Amino acid sequence: MVEDGVERPLRAGVALLAFDYAGTLHLPAREETLDRAPDPKRDRAAEARAERILESLGATDFSLTSELLPEFGSQANYFIAFETESHLGASFSAHAVVELVRQGFVAEFADSYPFVTAPLDSPFYASVEPDEKLDWFNIEIGVEIAGKSYSLVPALLELLQSCGQPLSFEHLARSPGKLRAVALGDGRYAVMPWSRLEQILLVLGDLCTDRAGREPEFRLPIARLAELCDLETALTSHGSTLNWSSENDWLSRAQRLRQGPSFSPQPAALKAQLRPYQHEGLMWLEHKRDAGVGAVLADDMGLGKTLQTIALLAREKEARRLDIPSLIVAPTSLVQNWERELRKFAPHIRVVPYVGPKRHQTINDFHKYEVIITSYAVLIRDLTPLTDREFHYVILDEAQAIKNSRSQASTAARSLSARHRLALSGTPVENNLGELWALFEFTHPGLLGHLHEFNRQFRDPIEKFGNEERLSAVRKRVAPFILRRMKETVVHDLPPKTELIRAVDLEGPQRDLYESIRLAGDRQIRQAISSKGFAASTVTILDALLKLRQVCCDPRLLPVEQAQNVRSSAKYELFFQLLEGQLGKGRRLLVFSQFARMLGLLSKGLEERKIPHLCLTGASHDRQGLVDRFESGQADVFLISLKAGGTGLNLVSADTVIHYDPWWNAAAQMQATDRAYRIGQKQPVFVYTLIAASSVEERMLNLQEKKRSLANNILGQTSNNPVISLSDVDDLFAPLRDDTAPPPTVPPTSRQCAVDEDLDDDNALLPR
Repeated sequence: MVEDGVERPLRAGVALLAFDYAGTLHLPAREETLDRAPDPKRDRAAEARAERILESLGATDFSLTSELLPEFGSQANYFIAFETESHLGASFSAHAVVELVRQGFVAEFADSYPFVTAPLDSPFYASVEPDEKLDWFNIEIGVEIAGKSYSLVPALLELLQSCGQPLSFEHLARSPGKLRAVALGDGRYAVMPWSRLEQILLVLGDLCTDRAGREPEFRLPIARLAELCDLETALTSHGSTLNWSSENDWLSRAQRLRQGPSFSPQPAALKAQLRPYQHEGLMWLEHKRDAGVGAVLADDMGLGKTLQTIALLAREKEARRLDIPSLIVAPTSLVQNWERELRKFAPHIRVVPYVGPKRHQTINDFHKYEVIITSYAVLIRDLTPLTDREFHYVILDEAQAIKNSRSQASTAARSLSARHRLALSGTPVENNLGELWALFEFTHPGLLGHLHEFNRQFRDPIEKFGNEERLSAVRKRVAPFILRRMKETVVHDLPPKTELIRAVDLEGPQRDLYESIRLAGDRQIRQAISSKGFAASTVTILDALLKLRQVCCDPRLLPVEQAQNVRSSAKYELFFQLLEGQLGKGRRLLVFSQFARMLGLLSKGLEERKIPHLCLTGASHDRQGLVDRFESGQADVFLISLKAGGTGLNLVSADTVIHYDPWWNAAAQMQATDRAYRIGQKQPVFVYTLIAASSVEERMLNLQEKKRSLANNILGQTSNNPVISLSDVDDLFAPLRDDTAPPPTVPPTSRQCAVDEDLDDDNALLPR
C-alpha cells in the first residue's frame, strides 16, 4: 500500500468460510465450477445469507490467491484489511465472532492470528496510590483476564495523546460494529463498546491535562480527588464490573467531598452571632478542611469574610487542632485590623502580629501563639524564617495581592508550608485568567496544571476566541473550591444602592491641552509599535494614558510646561458643585481617587471653602484613627486614595461615594464603594463616577464592563467573554468628539493588550 508517497505494509487477516453438512465442509457456491449441477442437499438461501452477514462485518471476497491455510487445509476465500491500525483487526475479531456466533456460526482462530481479544465482559480494576505527602495520587486502571491483571494506562495515554487539545475522537470512532480495541501489551486486546471507551477517555482527558514529558501514568493533585466519582461512572457504564484495590477508601472520600458539607453549630466561644449565610460559609470551610483540600472564600465585599475566617479558627481551637500556629498574611494596612477583630470575636485565641522593626524578637516564641499575623511585605523579606516551619493554616487576606504568579509575593506565598490553605478575596479575577491560576496554584497546587498548559488549554481559547466549552471546563474545575455569594442574594436588609455617572465636557484650554497630549501620545505609540511590536510597547502606552487621565482630572497634575498655563478644570468645578449639593442634603461622603496629588488639590479646595475633611493616602500613619474620627462625625468628607483605602475599611456612616476618576477594572471601584455599602449600612447609598465626556475616561468604562464580565464568567454568573485588544487602545486614543458627531468605531483585531492594573497614585507605570 502506498500512502502519501510512502510504501506501508498492508495489515490483513484471511478467513475461510465453509458450510458444514453432516461433517462435510462445503465452500460457498461461487467457489464450485459453474457447469456442475446444484447440490439439492444444500440450503443455498442460508449460505447466501451467511455470506452477506460476513461481508457486512467488513470481510471481502478473496479470489486473488490460492494460498492455503494449514490449520484448515483448505483455500481461503475472504480477507479483512486493517491497513496499519491493528486495533481495527482486534475490533473486527471481537465484533465478528460475537455476531457470527449469535447467527449460528462456529468460529475458530488459527494460532498465528495476530488479533487475540479478551472477552467483552472482562471486569475492570482501579487503584489509587498517594505520594508521601498525600498531595498527589496516581491512578491505575486495567482489566482482569483469567485471573491476570493487564494495565490500560499506557494504551489510554497513547490514545489521548493522539487526540490533541481540545480532544477530538473522530479518528478513533472508526471502528467496526461500534467496538474499539485497546492493546494490553502482550499481543492481547481488550475490546469494549466505543461509547464506553469514549466516556472513559473524556474523563481521563480532563484529568490528565499535562502529559508532555510524563511517564505513562495518571498523576493528579489531591484537590481533584472528587473526580474519581466520574471515573467510576465511566468504567461501570454498560453494566461493567469495577474492582477498587487501594489501601484507603479513596472512592468514599471522593464521594463525601462531592456531597458537600454537613451541619455543625457555630463555635461556642465565638463572640458573634453568625448570619445564616456566614454559618453556611463556616460549614463549607470545615468541609474543605475535612477533605484535605484548600479553599477560596470569594464572597462579595462587605459580607464578612474576616468573621467567617475567625469562626473557622475558633472551631479549630475548639477541636484542639491548633497544636501549631496558623499564619494570616494581609496587606500592611490590615494587620492591625485583623488583630483587633480576633481579639474582639475570639479573645480566647492567642494572637501576635509579626510586623515592625522589632518583629524578630517574637519569632522564637511562635509556639506560644495560635495565630500569627504578618504582611505581604514582611513575608517577602522574612521568607526564610517563615518557610522553615509548618503552619496549621496559611490564610491570605486580599489574596489578589498574589495575582501576578511571577511576583515575589506570589512566589513567597506558594513556598509556605501548611496543613491547610485558605485565600480570601472579593475580587478573585480582576483582569485575566492568569490571576485565577496564581490564586489556585497557592490553594490547590497542580489543580489547573502548569501555567503554560493552562494558558494553552484555557486562557488563550477563552480570552482570545471566546471558547464556551473551555470556559465551562475551567469553571467546573474550580467550582468545588470557591465560594462566592453576592450581597444582593444573601443580605436582604441592605438599603438600595444607586450608581450614577456624571459627565462633563472639556472646554477651552483644557480641551486643547487634551488633544495635543492625545496626538503626541498616539504618535509615540504608533512609532513604538512599529519598531518594537505591540507587546513591547506597554510602557509607552501606559505613560500616554496616564497623561490623558491627568488632563481629565486637573491639568495641574500634568508635569509638562504647556499644562501650567491651563488654569481651569471642568471636573474640579463639577466635583465641588456636586459636593456642596450633597452636603446641603445632610449626606456624608467618601471621595476616591487614584492620584494622591489630586486628593491634595481637593483638600486645598475644601480648606479654602472651610469644609472639614479627612484624608487617607499611602503616606497616612494612623489609618484606624482617621476611620474612627470620621465615624464619630468629626468630618463629613473623607478623601481616600483608592490604593491605600479601597480595602479593609468599614465606613457605614457615609451614604455617598464619589469616584473622582474611573479605574480600569470595576472590581477595584466596587471594593472602594463597599467601604460604605456593606453590612451595617442603614441609609440608601449613592455612588457617583465623574468622567470627562468622550475622553479616555468614558472609554475606560467600556473596559470596566469587559473585565467585570471576565470575573463573572469564571464565577458562573454570565456567559459573555471579554477580549482586550489593540482596538481598545485605538479607541482610548480617539479624539474628543463633538456633540453632533457619532462615537468613533474601530475595526476589531485579535492582537492582545495587557493593560496595567496596578498604577498606584501618580508614579507607577509598570505592571506588577
